[in-house]
Amino acid sequence: MSSETTDDTPDRVQPEPEELMRRIASGDERAFEVFYDLFAARVFGLIRRLLRDEAQSEEVLQEVFVEAWQQATRFDAGRGSAANWLFTLAHRRSVDRIRSSQASRQRELRIGVQDIGTDYNDVEENAVLHDENRRIIVALKSLSQAQRAAIELAYFGGHTHQEVAHLLEIPVGTAKTRIRDGMIKLRDLMGVA
Repeated sequence: MSSETTDDTPDRVQPEPEELMRRIASGDERAFEVFYDLFAARVFGLIRRLLRDEAQSEEVLQEVFVEAWQQATRFDAGRGSAANWLFTLAHRRSVDRIRSSQASRQRELRIGVQDIGTDYNDVEENAVLHDENRRIIVALKSLSQAQRAAIELAYFGGHTHQEVAHLLEIPVGTAKTRIRDGMIKLRDLMGVA
């Protein structure tokens, strides 16, 4: 057996986190493994406290270490420790996930409320229209045959006063009078002011 110690030997002195970051920045995968082993549990604890969801916390932990690997060249030991830099990344990622989740829930809630509101309003509107139609039919039956015919042609048939007069073979003035008098009576019967 060789007298040299390997990285797995317990009595080997572990480099400082800032030194690990320098090595990671140069692409040293072994340094990254050591860095991960050194901080993963504590970073996961921070993320877990913020997110309160284990599955999401695991995802964010992975994202944090991927970002640490990719952004290692941006680490500046003059601005703070490697641990603080990593915890800042974890905190930011966690807050981003919280905001994203909240925005998603709010979006789903708005869509859900719109859907519920539309369905509810459609049902309510249909009921009101059905009731109004029934009231109109009853009120129309209270009109004279001449008034009812003129109103049905004008309002339900979409005909002009001249067309109503032509269809009923009456003068235009008579058609207008029947429509006006019939509408006044309908308004009174329906209770419209």
